[in-house]
Amino acid sequence: MRESGVGERLKGAFRRYPTGVAVISAVGPDGPVGLTASSVASVSVSPPALSFSVMGTRSARILLDAPSFVVHLLGTRHVALAREFAHSAGDRFTPEQGWSTLPSGEPVLFDAVAALRAAPLHLVPVGDATLVVASVLEVFHGPDDDRPLIHHARTFVTAARL
Repeated sequence: MRESGVGERLKGAFRRYPTGVAVISAVGPDGPVGLTASSVASVSVSPPALSFSVMGTRSARILLDAPSFVVHLLGTRHVALAREFAHSAGDRFTPEQGWSTLPSGEPVLFDAVAALRAAPLHLVPVGDATLVVASVLEVFHGPDDDRPLIHHARTFVTAARL
């Protein structure tokens, strides 16, 4: 099978695979930037590290240049925010979305399921994406009353307990 055919089949396979939803925020030279990601994973507890990948968007390029960023693990209370940050024309960092600013300058949502302040350790270019491995510097836990937000088959869904 040709590589382009495998790439399309790969996208189709991962549309069938549910993942958690995160918004990653940083501060750039012209203000805050952010994007929605479904590729966040825990890498190590000792030392604390996580990973995610981004495509070459304007927000991603600024985020990759930032000395630190915040990975927000989202629940259903933030489905509208996840949608806004998933495309370049979305409303971002509005007062209604509940943003605060950390002393280190990054935008943060304290009511996310968790907010993980991190600094890049490794940036690995892979095709048109960049894999980021980051050291976790701080962890903020949000309210316990939110349900998981999941990305599956190109839509946001929630999970019911089995």
